[in-house]
Amino acid sequence: MPTRFFGLDVHREFTQVAVLEGGCLTHLGRIPTTPEALRAFARTLGSDDHVVLEATGNTYAIVQVLKQHAGRIVVSNPLQTRAIADAKIKTDKIDAEVLVRLLAGGWLPEVWVPDADTQALRQRVAYRVRLVRHHTRLKNRIHGVLHRNLVPGCPRTDIFGKAGLQWLMEHALPQLPAHEQEIVLATLRQVESLRVELVQVGQTLAALALERPFVHRLITIPGIDAVTALTLVAVIGDIHRFRSPTKLVGYFGLDPRVRQSGSHTARYGAITKRGRAHARAVLVEAAWAAIKSPGPLRGFYQRVRARRGPQIAAVATARKILVVAWHLLTEDKDYAFVRPSLVGRKYRTLELDAGQPAKFGKRGIGYAYNLKTVRQRELDICLQAERAYTELTRNWQPRQPQQDAGATNGEATPRRRSTNQRGGAFIP
Repeated sequence: MPTRFFGLDVHREFTQVAVLEGGCLTHLGRIPTTPEALRAFARTLGSDDHVVLEATGNTYAIVQVLKQHAGRIVVSNPLQTRAIADAKIKTDKIDAEVLVRLLAGGWLPEVWVPDADTQALRQRVAYRVRLVRHHTRLKNRIHGVLHRNLVPGCPRTDIFGKAGLQWLMEHALPQLPAHEQEIVLATLRQVESLRVELVQVGQTLAALALERPFVHRLITIPGIDAVTALTLVAVIGDIHRFRSPTKLVGYFGLDPRVRQSGSHTARYGAITKRGRAHARAVLVEAAWAAIKSPGPLRGFYQRVRARRGPQIAAVATARKILVVAWHLLTEDKDYAFVRPSLVGRKYRTLELDAGQPAKFGKRGIGYAYNLKTVRQRELDICLQAERAYTELTRNWQPRQPQQDAGATNGEATPRRRSTNQRGGAFIP
């Protein structure tokens, strides 16, 4: 039986189907995007059939239905399918036809489809991100109410802490009009409800983190806690699908934009920002945390900051952390300049967040962090490593761009850099 290629243009209510068989294109029309209709369509497929559809919100569920019958399922990256995005005439039939012809010709930019466990972890992490953002918006609403009514700032460190809430109820609230008081009290109830939900979600994620060896590797890197490590594990999936750290950097969108044609020198711009934005955000947060303690990462940040400024240096440090993470996961080893007592404290905090009982009167894995002499000894070792890195790179000079540099595709970056580049994530 000859190979058949099916192109699906998926919508919320229906899916347009086109099939290419023996060079002959046929439009099969629309089928409802429901589990029953999709299962009926899947039963018409065989082990030699190839199916393509673009990545969208319900793509994963459709793939799970079709893969039981089709020989191959390809998920296309819509950002790179320019034949569809830039078409002058764009209809559902044409989109399905373009997809199936690109698949048959082998010109389709394919998206990796995660396994069920990785997909579930991604959804849990994304759900926590949405909760945190909503929680922050509610807190900002209360700050906005106080600001527009000329209420002086809270004298406490955290207005939503115990002392801060007491000040809010006793001093700030009476200064507000009645309708503003109602808004503040209603928002506080929502804040408390979300706080409880965040604790429950955090407990679930902490239990999952304890089961994953990759999380234990990643928390040895300065600045990375369990939440950041679990986010990276969810986004990366199978680390072995990235042949080099440069591929991983491109997947996270931390590689530079490149413009080069003919004999002209390549021009490098800001980072591409492809991939998941919240994953880049947690990496930059990890970079800001890492540079607060001594070590080669702080030495790297200070070297870049001296030439490019703090913001670009922070993005460059985030990229460096991602490169280190690739080596740790592929080589199955801990960070070379790990602080054992700090990692023990991270791990014990993770256990408590997962709901494990406290061990009063016992010296657990996190006890060494309470000893000042131990912490200072580890800091001295990291400071020595930072000084060694600074001395090693003292006379380093930026390399000039290569004449034959190619444009980036979002997955890989050329090794060189120049002093007039923008975006710090690609500085060596």
